Amino acid sequence: MTDTTIRIPTHAWYGDRDMELPFPASWQVEECRMAGHDAPALDDDQLREQLNTPLGTACLRELAKGRKQAVILFDDLTRPAPTWRILPMVLAELHAAGFTEDRIRFVGAFANHAVMSHEDFVKKLGADVVRRYRVYNHNPFDHLVEVGTTSSGTRVEINREVMSCDLRIGIGGLIPHLAAGFGGGAKLVVPGVAGIATVDHNHRVLGRRNAAARAANPSHLLGNVDESVVRQDLEEAVAMVGLDFKVDLLINQRREVVQVFAGQFMEQHRAGVDAAKRLYTTPLAAQCDVVVVNTYPIENQATKGIWPADLSLKEGGVAVVVSESVEGQAPHYLVGRFGSDYGGAIWKPVTKSPIRKASLVLVCSNYQSRVDLDMYGPGEHVVPCHTWSEVLIHLTQRYPHGAKAAVYPYGSIQLPGSAG
Repeated sequence: MTDTTIRIPTHAWYGDRDMELPFPASWQVEECRMAGHDAPALDDDQLREQLNTPLGTACLRELAKGRKQAVILFDDLTRPAPTWRILPMVLAELHAAGFTEDRIRFVGAFANHAVMSHEDFVKKLGADVVRRYRVYNHNPFDHLVEVGTTSSGTRVEINREVMSCDLRIGIGGLIPHLAAGFGGGAKLVVPGVAGIATVDHNHRVLGRRNAAARAANPSHLLGNVDESVVRQDLEEAVAMVGLDFKVDLLINQRREVVQVFAGQFMEQHRAGVDAAKRLYTTPLAAQCDVVVVNTYPIENQATKGIWPADLSLKEGGVAVVVSESVEGQAPHYLVGRFGSDYGGAIWKPVTKSPIRKASLVLVCSNYQSRVDLDMYGPGEHVVPCHTWSEVLIHLTQRYPHGAKAAVYPYGSIQLPGSAG
């Protein structure tokens, strides 16, 4: 009998290389893949065709006619969408409508994350775009324009550069989200290019209404768009702002684009959500001694990918979190920690593991940070491991006679389905 080896992807945006996880031969190991694991990537002609078949609005070339200034919003490296793949087609449509390079600018729509570097811009947009077009970071603290107030009391303040343009385009991804059901759609504007007070009210104040459901089941709102008050509020806000054309990309396990939804931000989003559920849904393993969750392709926001361990572990089991993020965990001005006992407005000290059934959390990473370990629970329950070999030492000591294990190879984009 030979060992079972599972291969998982790691190092999103930093080479996208594979990592092998061998398990003892006596173990029962299940790899929990999403339905669209091997979905084929689109070629350029297919990308162009889907971009130019928008939902709920005219094609981009027609929308652009008669407009003076265009802004293209894009997300940062905490989101896995390869914006650079669809961007040449988007720019071709704008230039065909008469736009010159000096009338098009880009704004990074990363809400309350840290600013992007030149390298980040190149990874998202491509070196040629960064050389030829003006690309700006969003500042959530300054240079904001007040647009109005939503029915839930969110005062909507938006990036000044975005509001100065009469053609607003967004390019992003559409993946499961713990608070908004799914990302994509309006989220690229709010919170993407909103002021910090706007995001605070939407995420913290309105987020409390989701708290009870999430306390009972941390994955409850994953894929559940209609029950998210956070999403309802941000869509109302973006209707006030105006987003003329939205493009959302669906990806496979290699971060390749497999489907494009474009058009009016509500219509394209809901159609995209239906497709995304079919793509990302994953049958769940149950009552496992060990659950290994790979946080790819959002390794720099690792807690987005740990929900499978909470659902698949048996009480007292061991969770293994693989997070090969070269840059560590992305700073966040609302939920980040900035001192011994304080952080952003939404930060709370972690007094118990977010993986509720785990008696032990092993964090496997070559890029360990003492502060980042705190988000997995109290120190006595969290053990850093630099290699998979170190993880195996702990696991075989805990389960010397074999165990039932599940591996979720890209937990941060997977969606819980029925038990397998």
